[in-house]
Amino acid sequence: MSYVDSIARRRVPPAAVDVALALLVVAGGLAVPGDGPDTAGLREPDLWRILLVLLSGMPLAVHRRWPLPVLLVVSIAVGALQAWHYLPPPAGPQGTYIGVPYLAMAVAVFLTAVRTPRRPAHITALVVIPSVAVAEALMVPGHRMAAAVTMTILLVAAWALGRLSRARKAMAREALDRAAALEREQAANARAAVTRERTRIARELHDIVAHNVSLMVVQTIAADRVQDRDGAKAHELHRTIEQTGRAAVTELRRLLDLLRTDDQEEEEEDPTREPPQPTLREIPRLVETVRAAGLDVEFSVTGDAATLPEGTELAAYRVVQEAFTNTLKHAGHTRARLSITWEPDLQLTVKICDDGRQPGHDPPSGPPAAAGSGHGLIGMRERIAAVGGTLHAGERPGGGYCVHATIPVSGPHDRRKRAT
Repeated sequence: MSYVDSIARRRVPPAAVDVALALLVVAGGLAVPGDGPDTAGLREPDLWRILLVLLSGMPLAVHRRWPLPVLLVVSIAVGALQAWHYLPPPAGPQGTYIGVPYLAMAVAVFLTAVRTPRRPAHITALVVIPSVAVAEALMVPGHRMAAAVTMTILLVAAWALGRLSRARKAMAREALDRAAALEREQAANARAAVTRERTRIARELHDIVAHNVSLMVVQTIAADRVQDRDGAKAHELHRTIEQTGRAAVTELRRLLDLLRTDDQEEEEEDPTREPPQPTLREIPRLVETVRAAGLDVEFSVTGDAATLPEGTELAAYRVVQEAFTNTLKHAGHTRARLSITWEPDLQLTVKICDDGRQPGHDPPSGPPAAAGSGHGLIGMRERIAAVGGTLHAGERPGGGYCVHATIPVSGPHDRRKRAT
């Protein structure tokens, strides 16, 4: 995890902060002012006071979503608290009194300045703050100027701090974006450097392999020409050809290992990258997958398994996968039989048959669990033909469908036991 991601994950949920702030303001606003000259003549707390305190604090919980309406509601509630003498004036004969409801209004102005763009924030400063100052001057006889100045200073300070906080947050976001872009650029530069180096190495290995193969061709021609005249010389040339071939294979393996390393790194960086190509060993897992999708599969393997080229195993696997896909698509939850037979005459037979659509069982509407390669019957025939085999497919007498593939196997020296 990068430094930028770690910073992003440390943030407290914004909604929780807003709710906590609203509850704190309400709890402080419900406290009754103590006795003193500034509190003389205040009305006794009643249900209306509780309602107005709630209106002055609870809207802050949704300020993030509706900043300007919340500011308006809080301002009206605080003004009503003062107009109905539930709250002392912000400036009286004994000095300045700043209660929690006044602070709630300052908090609303601060949050509005932080969370709104420039124009709404300026409207707040030019409309709301003068309106509050005028209201204070009208509601506090004898101390109008002091009350107006006190509220103006309080709200202007809250607005200025809000705009400053917004500017600092914007600068912090810009710094994080630059840091993230720098991390991406550094990672891209590192990958590019590695790619360039590996391309250079691959080019050198390619030249070595090409040189060795060309040398083998020349030595083979020379050995063929001296075979009858000088058997010892021909034998020496054959031994040189063998050594050259082994060297070429070694360098080729290095080249393939280098490319395979690139593939592994790309797979780690890209989780959507295709997995390695399946082989016949993956057939049991495929059978379990289609069984889970609702297809009743009978699976059997007969004979001694042989080692096949990767392309041949992939072709056989894709035929089975495509056949199961077609069965699920067209016949739905039916019965199917898969048999893999290793014939003694050096051929592999793969046979998939189903019983067709059963009465009352419609094919599934969604994509089948064993998604095929998407080429259908034509693709299966092309795959099998590419490895020298044959494929027959068609409807069975009495219902159902069969796919029968025959694939040639290498000579007896390649046959050995293996789990399928």
